Amino acid sequence: MKTYYYTHLTDDLVDSHNQSFSLPDNYTILPSKPLQKIWNIIARTLAFAFGWIYSRLFLHVHIVGKNKLKTVQNTGYFVYGNHTQPMGDVFNPLTIFSPYRFYAIAGQANWGIPVIGKLLVRYGGLPVGRDIKQSIKLIKSIKKVISNKGIIAIYPEAHVWPYYTKIRPFDATSFHFPIKLNTPCFVMTTTYHKPHFGKHPKIITYIDGPFYPDQALSSKKAQEKLYNEVRNTMQLRSKTSNYNYCHYIQKNKEVQK
Repeated sequence: MKTYYYTHLTDDLVDSHNQSFSLPDNYTILPSKPLQKIWNIIARTLAFAFGWIYSRLFLHVHIVGKNKLKTVQNTGYFVYGNHTQPMGDVFNPLTIFSPYRFYAIAGQANWGIPVIGKLLVRYGGLPVGRDIKQSIKLIKSIKKVISNKGIIAIYPEAHVWPYYTKIRPFDATSFHFPIKLNTPCFVMTTTYHKPHFGKHPKIITYIDGPFYPDQALSSKKAQEKLYNEVRNTMQLRSKTSNYNYCHYIQKNKEVQK
Protein backbone atom coordinates (compact mmCIF):
# COMPACT_ATOMS: atom_id res chain seq x y z
CA MET A 1 0.00 0.00 0.00
CA LYS A 2 1.50 3.30 -1.12
CA THR A 3 1.50 6.40 1.08
CA TYR A 4 1.29 9.93 -0.28
CA TYR A 5 2.19 13.00 1.77
CA TYR A 6 0.60 16.34 0.96
CA THR A 7 0.31 19.87 2.32
CA HIS A 8 -2.88 20.99 0.58
CA LEU A 9 -5.68 19.08 -1.14
CA THR A 10 -4.76 20.92 -4.34
CA ASP A 11 -1.15 19.62 -4.42
CA ASP A 12 0.19 17.89 -7.52
CA LEU A 13 1.50 14.56 -6.21
CA VAL A 14 2.18 12.71 -9.46
CA ASP A 15 4.65 14.17 -11.94
CA SER A 16 4.41 13.30 -15.61
CA HIS A 17 7.44 12.17 -17.61
CA ASN A 18 8.12 15.73 -18.74
CA GLN A 19 6.34 18.05 -16.34
CA SER A 20 7.63 21.24 -17.99
CA PHE A 21 6.61 20.26 -21.52
CA SER A 22 5.01 23.09 -23.51
CA LEU A 23 3.31 23.14 -26.89
CA PRO A 24 4.31 25.72 -29.49
CA ASP A 25 1.84 28.47 -30.38
CA ASN A 26 1.38 27.04 -33.88
CA TYR A 27 0.25 23.67 -32.51
CA THR A 28 -2.89 22.34 -34.25
CA ILE A 29 -5.41 21.05 -31.69
CA LEU A 30 -7.98 19.43 -33.98
CA PRO A 31 -6.80 17.43 -37.01
CA SER A 32 -7.69 19.08 -40.29
CA LYS A 33 -5.55 17.42 -42.97
CA PRO A 34 -6.68 14.10 -44.54
CA LEU A 35 -3.67 12.16 -43.23
CA GLN A 36 -4.17 13.58 -39.74
CA LYS A 37 -7.81 12.50 -39.79
CA ILE A 38 -6.85 8.97 -40.83
CA TRP A 39 -4.31 8.72 -38.00
CA ASN A 40 -6.93 10.15 -35.67
CA ILE A 41 -9.29 7.25 -36.43
CA ILE A 42 -6.52 4.66 -36.16
CA ALA A 43 -5.22 6.06 -32.86
CA ARG A 44 -8.71 6.15 -31.34
CA THR A 45 -9.49 2.60 -32.47
CA LEU A 46 -6.27 1.25 -30.94
CA ALA A 47 -6.85 3.28 -27.76
CA PHE A 48 -10.35 1.86 -27.41
CA ALA A 49 -9.06 -1.70 -27.78
CA PHE A 50 -6.28 -1.16 -25.25
CA GLY A 51 -8.61 0.76 -22.95
CA TRP A 52 -11.15 -2.05 -22.85
CA ILE A 53 -8.46 -4.61 -21.97
CA TYR A 54 -6.84 -2.32 -19.40
CA SER A 55 -10.00 -1.09 -17.66
CA ARG A 56 -12.06 -4.27 -17.79
CA LEU A 57 -9.47 -7.04 -17.46
CA PHE A 58 -6.71 -5.32 -15.45
CA LEU A 59 -8.49 -2.68 -13.34
CA HIS A 60 -11.77 -4.64 -13.26
CA VAL A 61 -13.87 -1.51 -13.73
CA HIS A 62 -17.64 -1.92 -13.56
CA ILE A 63 -19.80 0.81 -15.13
CA VAL A 64 -23.16 1.80 -13.62
CA GLY A 65 -25.58 4.15 -15.37
CA LYS A 66 -24.19 4.11 -18.93
CA ASN A 67 -27.75 3.84 -20.25
CA LYS A 68 -28.33 7.47 -19.16
CA LEU A 69 -26.14 8.64 -22.04
CA LYS A 70 -28.82 7.59 -24.54
CA THR A 71 -30.88 10.65 -23.63
CA VAL A 72 -28.41 13.00 -25.39
CA GLN A 73 -27.20 11.02 -28.39
CA ASN A 74 -27.89 13.86 -30.81
CA THR A 75 -25.92 16.62 -29.11
CA GLY A 76 -22.50 17.37 -27.72
CA TYR A 77 -21.98 17.42 -23.96
CA PHE A 78 -19.46 17.69 -21.13
CA VAL A 79 -18.43 15.04 -18.61
CA TYR A 80 -17.05 15.88 -15.15
CA GLY A 81 -15.06 13.25 -13.26
CA ASN A 82 -12.90 12.82 -10.17
CA HIS A 83 -9.24 12.37 -11.08
CA THR A 84 -7.95 9.19 -9.41
CA GLN A 85 -6.37 7.02 -12.13
CA PRO A 86 -3.18 8.13 -13.94
CA MET A 87 -3.83 5.81 -16.90
CA GLY A 88 -7.39 4.73 -16.21
CA ASP A 89 -8.72 8.28 -16.56
CA VAL A 90 -7.22 8.33 -20.06
CA PHE A 91 -8.47 4.98 -21.31
CA ASN A 92 -11.55 4.07 -19.26
CA PRO A 93 -13.75 6.87 -20.71
CA LEU A 94 -13.08 5.53 -24.20
CA THR A 95 -14.97 2.38 -23.21
CA ILE A 96 -17.93 4.38 -21.84
CA PHE A 97 -18.35 7.13 -24.42
CA SER A 98 -17.87 7.01 -28.17
CA PRO A 99 -14.09 6.83 -28.74
CA TYR A 100 -14.51 8.77 -31.99
CA ARG A 101 -16.33 11.70 -30.37
CA PHE A 102 -14.41 11.86 -27.09
CA TYR A 103 -11.97 14.60 -26.04
CA ALA A 104 -10.48 15.63 -22.71
CA ILE A 105 -9.18 18.98 -21.48
CA ALA A 106 -5.70 18.39 -20.07
CA GLY A 107 -2.52 20.12 -18.99
CA GLN A 108 0.20 20.42 -21.62
CA ALA A 109 2.56 18.15 -19.68
CA ASN A 110 0.46 15.21 -20.91
CA TRP A 111 1.69 15.84 -24.45
CA GLY A 112 5.22 15.10 -23.23
CA ILE A 113 4.37 11.57 -22.04
CA PRO A 114 6.09 8.95 -24.24
CA VAL A 115 3.78 7.04 -26.63
CA ILE A 116 0.50 8.19 -25.02
CA GLY A 117 1.33 11.86 -25.57
CA LYS A 118 2.20 11.33 -29.22
CA LEU A 119 -0.38 8.75 -30.25
CA LEU A 120 -3.45 9.41 -28.12
CA VAL A 121 -3.40 12.78 -26.37
CA ARG A 122 -2.37 14.36 -29.67
CA TYR A 123 -5.73 13.46 -31.18
CA GLY A 124 -8.07 13.39 -28.18
CA GLY A 125 -6.60 16.07 -25.94
CA LEU A 126 -7.57 19.72 -25.67
CA PRO A 127 -4.56 21.50 -24.10
CA VAL A 128 -5.04 24.12 -21.41
CA GLY A 129 -3.57 27.37 -22.70
CA ARG A 130 -0.49 28.84 -21.07
CA ASP A 131 -1.22 32.33 -22.41
CA ILE A 132 -4.06 34.32 -23.98
CA LYS A 133 -3.28 33.20 -27.52
CA GLN A 134 -3.32 29.53 -26.61
CA SER A 135 -6.44 29.96 -24.46
CA ILE A 136 -8.31 31.50 -27.39
CA LYS A 137 -7.30 28.52 -29.51
CA LEU A 138 -8.64 26.16 -26.83
CA ILE A 139 -11.97 28.02 -26.62
CA LYS A 140 -12.43 27.83 -30.40
CA SER A 141 -11.65 24.10 -30.36
CA ILE A 142 -14.15 23.43 -27.55
CA LYS A 143 -16.89 25.25 -29.46
CA LYS A 144 -16.13 23.27 -32.60
CA VAL A 145 -16.13 19.92 -30.79
CA ILE A 146 -19.48 20.62 -29.13
CA SER A 147 -21.03 21.90 -32.37
CA ASN A 148 -19.95 18.62 -34.01
CA LYS A 149 -21.73 16.63 -31.27
CA GLY A 150 -18.49 15.76 -29.52
CA ILE A 151 -17.95 14.79 -25.88
CA ILE A 152 -15.52 16.71 -23.67
CA ALA A 153 -14.25 15.39 -20.34
CA ILE A 154 -13.10 17.75 -17.60
CA TYR A 155 -11.34 16.66 -14.41
CA PRO A 156 -11.95 19.79 -12.30
CA GLU A 157 -9.71 18.61 -9.44
CA ALA A 158 -6.88 19.17 -11.97
CA HIS A 159 -4.27 16.84 -10.43
CA VAL A 160 -4.50 13.07 -10.22
CA TRP A 161 -4.50 11.47 -6.75
CA PRO A 162 -4.31 7.70 -7.29
CA TYR A 163 -7.19 5.75 -5.66
CA TYR A 164 -8.30 8.71 -3.54
CA THR A 165 -11.79 8.04 -2.20
CA LYS A 166 -13.04 11.57 -1.51
CA ILE A 167 -13.76 14.57 -3.73
CA ARG A 168 -11.11 17.27 -3.58
CA PRO A 169 -11.78 21.02 -3.88
CA PHE A 170 -12.55 22.61 -7.23
CA ASP A 171 -14.39 25.80 -8.12
CA ALA A 172 -17.33 26.85 -10.23
CA THR A 173 -15.20 28.28 -13.04
CA SER A 174 -14.95 24.74 -14.43
CA PHE A 175 -18.59 25.12 -15.51
CA HIS A 176 -18.12 28.16 -17.71
CA PHE A 177 -18.41 26.25 -20.98
CA PRO A 178 -21.67 24.32 -20.37
CA ILE A 179 -23.32 27.62 -19.43
CA LYS A 180 -21.79 29.58 -22.31
CA LEU A 181 -22.72 26.93 -24.88
CA ASN A 182 -26.00 25.90 -23.24
CA THR A 183 -24.82 22.30 -23.21
CA PRO A 184 -25.78 19.40 -20.89
CA CYS A 185 -23.24 17.60 -18.77
CA PHE A 186 -22.81 14.27 -17.02
CA VAL A 187 -20.95 13.19 -13.90
CA MET A 188 -18.50 10.28 -13.95
CA THR A 189 -17.49 9.28 -10.42
CA THR A 190 -14.94 6.52 -9.83
CA THR A 191 -15.27 4.70 -6.50
CA TYR A 192 -13.24 1.99 -4.74
CA HIS A 193 -14.58 -1.07 -2.97
CA LYS A 194 -13.27 -3.96 -0.93
CA PRO A 195 -12.23 -6.83 -3.24
CA HIS A 196 -13.46 -10.38 -2.87
CA PHE A 197 -9.92 -11.63 -3.48
CA GLY A 198 -6.49 -10.01 -3.25
CA LYS A 199 -5.65 -6.42 -2.35
CA HIS A 200 -6.53 -4.52 -5.52
CA PRO A 201 -9.85 -2.70 -5.08
CA LYS A 202 -12.98 -3.33 -7.04
CA ILE A 203 -13.67 -0.20 -9.10
CA ILE A 204 -17.15 1.07 -9.85
CA THR A 205 -17.64 4.10 -12.09
CA TYR A 206 -21.04 5.79 -11.82
CA ILE A 207 -22.58 7.84 -14.62
CA ASP A 208 -25.15 10.44 -13.53
CA GLY A 209 -27.10 13.06 -15.45
CA PRO A 210 -27.77 14.77 -17.68
CA PHE A 211 -27.64 18.10 -15.87
CA TYR A 212 -28.75 21.16 -17.85
CA PRO A 213 -27.83 24.84 -17.46
CA ASP A 214 -30.67 26.86 -15.98
CA GLN A 215 -31.39 29.47 -18.65
CA ALA A 216 -33.69 31.37 -16.29
CA LEU A 217 -30.70 32.42 -14.17
CA SER A 218 -27.83 34.78 -14.82
CA SER A 219 -24.65 33.18 -16.13
CA LYS A 220 -22.98 33.39 -12.72
CA LYS A 221 -25.96 31.94 -10.84
CA ALA A 222 -26.44 29.19 -13.44
CA GLN A 223 -22.76 28.32 -13.16
CA GLU A 224 -22.99 28.06 -9.38
CA LYS A 225 -26.14 25.92 -9.60
CA LEU A 226 -24.55 23.49 -12.06
CA TYR A 227 -21.41 23.35 -9.94
CA ASN A 228 -23.43 22.44 -6.83
CA GLU A 229 -25.40 19.76 -8.68
CA VAL A 230 -22.27 18.12 -10.07
CA ARG A 231 -20.22 18.38 -6.88
CA ASN A 232 -23.04 17.07 -4.68
CA THR A 233 -23.49 14.12 -7.04
CA MET A 234 -19.77 13.34 -6.93
CA GLN A 235 -19.69 13.52 -3.16
CA LEU A 236 -22.76 11.31 -2.82
CA ARG A 237 -21.28 8.64 -5.06
CA SER A 238 -17.84 8.87 -3.44
CA LYS A 239 -19.39 7.95 -0.09
CA THR A 240 -20.03 4.45 -1.45
CA SER A 241 -16.25 3.83 -1.48
CA ASN A 242 -15.29 1.51 1.37
CA TYR A 243 -11.70 0.56 0.63
CA ASN A 244 -8.45 2.55 0.82
CA TYR A 245 -5.82 1.17 -1.52
CA CYS A 246 -3.50 4.14 -0.90
CA HIS A 247 -2.95 6.20 2.26
CA TYR A 248 -2.91 9.99 2.15
CA ILE A 249 -1.23 11.79 5.02
CA GLN A 250 -1.33 15.54 5.46
CA LYS A 251 1.97 16.77 6.81
CA ASN A 252 1.83 17.41 10.56
CA LYS A 253 -1.76 16.12 10.67
CA GLU A 254 -3.49 12.77 11.08
CA VAL A 255 -3.98 10.22 8.33
CA GLN A 256 -6.62 11.22 5.78
CA LYS A 257 -8.65 8.26 4.54
